[in-house]
Amino acid sequence: MIRFLLLLTLTIFIFLTGCSPESQESAKITEQLYDSTRNAIADIDSAVFRAGMENKHVLVQVGGNWCSWCIKLHRFIKSHHQIDSIIHADYISIRVNYNKENRKSEPMERLGFPDRFGFPVLVILDRKGNRLHIQDTWYLEQEDGYSKEKVKRFLLKWNIEAVSPGTDSDNE
Repeated sequence: MIRFLLLLTLTIFIFLTGCSPESQESAKITEQLYDSTRNAIADIDSAVFRAGMENKHVLVQVGGNWCSWCIKLHRFIKSHHQIDSIIHADYISIRVNYNKENRKSEPMERLGFPDRFGFPVLVILDRKGNRLHIQDTWYLEQEDGYSKEKVKRFLLKWNIEAVSPGTDSDNE
Protein backbone atom coordinates (compact mmCIF):
# COMPACT_ATOMS: atom_id res chain seq x y z
CA MET A 1 0.00 0.00 0.00
CA ILE A 2 2.84 2.36 0.87
CA ARG A 3 4.54 1.60 -2.47
CA PHE A 4 1.30 2.40 -4.27
CA LEU A 5 0.90 5.73 -2.47
CA LEU A 6 4.52 6.72 -3.15
CA LEU A 7 4.17 5.79 -6.82
CA LEU A 8 0.89 7.69 -7.08
CA THR A 9 2.42 10.77 -5.43
CA LEU A 10 5.46 10.67 -7.72
CA THR A 11 3.28 10.24 -10.80
CA ILE A 12 1.05 13.17 -9.84
CA PHE A 13 4.09 15.34 -9.13
CA ILE A 14 5.66 14.59 -12.51
CA PHE A 15 2.36 15.15 -14.30
CA LEU A 16 1.68 18.47 -12.58
CA THR A 17 5.19 19.89 -12.89
CA GLY A 18 5.93 18.56 -16.37
CA CYS A 19 9.51 18.07 -15.21
CA SER A 20 10.26 14.72 -16.77
CA PRO A 21 13.03 14.79 -19.37
CA GLU A 22 10.78 12.94 -21.82
CA SER A 23 8.02 15.57 -21.63
CA GLN A 24 10.45 18.43 -22.16
CA GLU A 25 11.81 16.83 -25.32
CA SER A 26 8.65 15.35 -26.78
CA ALA A 27 7.72 18.44 -28.76
CA LYS A 28 11.11 18.88 -30.41
CA ILE A 29 14.20 16.73 -30.74
CA THR A 30 17.16 18.92 -30.04
CA GLU A 31 20.87 18.54 -30.54
CA GLN A 32 21.36 19.39 -26.83
CA LEU A 33 20.34 16.00 -25.44
CA TYR A 34 23.07 15.83 -22.81
CA ASP A 35 23.25 18.45 -20.08
CA SER A 36 26.75 18.80 -18.65
CA THR A 37 25.42 20.81 -15.70
CA ARG A 38 23.25 17.98 -14.37
CA ASN A 39 24.33 15.95 -11.36
CA ALA A 40 24.71 12.49 -12.88
CA ILE A 41 24.82 10.70 -9.51
CA ALA A 42 21.57 12.39 -8.43
CA ASP A 43 19.99 11.48 -11.79
CA ILE A 44 21.08 7.85 -11.43
CA ASP A 45 19.83 7.69 -7.82
CA SER A 46 16.49 9.20 -8.83
CA ALA A 47 16.13 6.74 -11.71
CA VAL A 48 16.97 3.80 -9.43
CA PHE A 49 14.39 5.00 -6.89
CA ARG A 50 11.73 5.24 -9.61
CA ALA A 51 12.76 1.84 -11.02
CA GLY A 52 12.26 0.30 -7.58
CA MET A 53 8.85 1.89 -7.28
CA GLU A 54 7.77 0.90 -10.78
CA ASN A 55 9.44 -2.54 -10.90
CA LYS A 56 11.63 -1.66 -13.88
CA HIS A 57 15.28 -1.53 -14.79
CA VAL A 58 17.22 1.66 -15.50
CA LEU A 59 18.49 2.32 -19.02
CA VAL A 60 21.38 4.80 -18.97
CA GLN A 61 22.53 6.25 -22.28
CA VAL A 62 26.02 7.68 -21.89
CA GLY A 63 27.23 10.09 -24.54
CA GLY A 64 27.44 13.72 -25.46
CA ASN A 65 26.09 16.42 -27.73
CA TRP A 66 29.35 16.19 -29.68
CA CYS A 67 28.51 12.57 -30.63
CA SER A 68 26.59 12.21 -33.89
CA TRP A 69 25.77 8.55 -33.14
CA CYS A 70 24.31 9.57 -29.75
CA ILE A 71 21.95 11.99 -31.46
CA LYS A 72 21.21 9.40 -34.14
CA LEU A 73 20.27 6.83 -31.46
CA HIS A 74 17.92 9.29 -29.76
CA ARG A 75 16.21 10.12 -33.05
CA PHE A 76 16.00 6.42 -33.94
CA ILE A 77 14.27 5.61 -30.64
CA LYS A 78 11.82 8.50 -30.96
CA SER A 79 10.98 7.64 -34.57
CA HIS A 80 10.24 3.96 -33.85
CA HIS A 81 7.10 3.81 -31.74
CA GLN A 82 7.60 0.15 -30.81
CA ILE A 83 11.13 0.77 -29.47
CA ASP A 84 10.07 3.89 -27.60
CA SER A 85 7.11 1.99 -26.11
CA ILE A 86 9.34 -0.85 -24.90
CA ILE A 87 11.65 1.63 -23.20
CA HIS A 88 8.77 3.43 -21.48
CA ALA A 89 7.14 0.15 -20.43
CA ASP A 90 10.25 -1.63 -19.14
CA TYR A 91 12.82 1.00 -18.16
CA ILE A 92 13.44 4.28 -16.44
CA SER A 93 15.56 5.98 -19.08
CA ILE A 94 18.17 8.68 -18.44
CA ARG A 95 21.10 10.23 -20.29
CA VAL A 96 24.46 10.90 -18.68
CA ASN A 97 26.78 13.42 -20.26
CA TYR A 98 30.34 12.31 -20.96
CA ASN A 99 33.30 14.52 -21.66
CA LYS A 100 37.03 14.21 -21.10
CA GLU A 101 36.76 16.10 -17.81
CA ASN A 102 34.49 13.48 -16.21
CA ARG A 103 35.99 10.31 -17.65
CA LYS A 104 37.34 9.21 -14.25
CA SER A 105 34.43 10.62 -12.28
CA GLU A 106 32.18 8.94 -9.73
CA PRO A 107 29.32 8.46 -12.24
CA MET A 108 31.61 6.74 -14.74
CA GLU A 109 33.04 4.53 -11.99
CA ARG A 110 29.55 3.65 -10.76
CA LEU A 111 28.51 2.72 -14.30
CA GLY A 112 31.61 0.55 -14.79
CA PHE A 113 33.57 2.99 -16.99
CA PRO A 114 31.34 2.33 -20.02
CA ASP A 115 33.28 4.88 -22.10
CA ARG A 116 35.74 2.10 -22.99
CA PHE A 117 33.15 0.88 -25.54
CA GLY A 118 32.76 4.19 -27.38
CA PHE A 119 29.61 6.26 -27.70
CA PRO A 120 26.78 6.08 -27.25
CA VAL A 121 26.95 3.27 -24.74
CA LEU A 122 24.00 1.82 -22.86
CA VAL A 123 24.13 0.66 -19.26
CA ILE A 124 21.42 -1.43 -17.64
CA LEU A 125 20.98 -1.10 -13.88
CA ASP A 126 18.57 -3.16 -11.86
CA ARG A 127 16.01 -1.52 -9.59
CA LYS A 128 18.52 -1.57 -6.74
CA GLY A 129 21.19 0.21 -8.77
CA ASN A 130 23.35 -2.81 -9.51
CA ARG A 131 24.97 -2.76 -12.93
CA LEU A 132 23.67 -5.68 -15.00
CA HIS A 133 25.11 -4.97 -18.44
CA ILE A 134 27.07 -2.51 -20.54
CA GLN A 135 26.06 -2.53 -24.21
CA ASP A 136 28.41 -1.39 -26.95
CA THR A 137 25.91 0.11 -29.41
CA TRP A 138 28.14 -0.81 -32.33
CA TYR A 139 26.44 -4.21 -32.14
CA LEU A 140 23.04 -2.54 -32.58
CA GLU A 141 24.01 -0.64 -35.74
CA GLN A 142 22.96 -1.40 -39.27
CA GLU A 143 24.52 0.47 -42.18
CA ASP A 144 24.43 4.17 -41.27
CA GLY A 145 21.88 3.82 -38.48
CA TYR A 146 20.47 1.36 -35.98
CA SER A 147 18.67 -1.94 -36.53
CA LYS A 148 15.13 -1.97 -35.19
CA GLU A 149 15.29 -5.73 -34.63
CA LYS A 150 18.66 -5.62 -32.83
CA VAL A 151 17.61 -2.75 -30.54
CA LYS A 152 14.26 -4.38 -29.81
CA ARG A 153 15.93 -7.71 -29.02
CA PHE A 154 18.47 -6.02 -26.73
CA LEU A 155 15.75 -4.17 -24.80
CA LEU A 156 13.57 -7.26 -24.42
CA LYS A 157 16.50 -9.47 -23.34
CA TRP A 158 17.50 -7.08 -20.53
CA ASN A 159 14.12 -6.09 -19.11
CA ILE A 160 13.20 -7.15 -15.58
CA GLU A 161 11.11 -10.13 -16.69
CA ALA A 162 13.85 -11.55 -18.91
CA VAL A 163 16.57 -11.17 -16.29
CA SER A 164 14.48 -12.43 -13.37
CA PRO A 165 11.81 -14.71 -14.82
CA GLY A 166 9.16 -15.86 -12.40
CA THR A 167 10.07 -13.49 -9.57
CA ASP A 168 7.35 -11.86 -7.59
CA SER A 169 8.48 -8.28 -7.08
CA ASP A 170 6.35 -7.85 -3.93
CA ASN A 171 8.22 -10.66 -2.16
CA GLU A 172 11.72 -9.34 -2.75
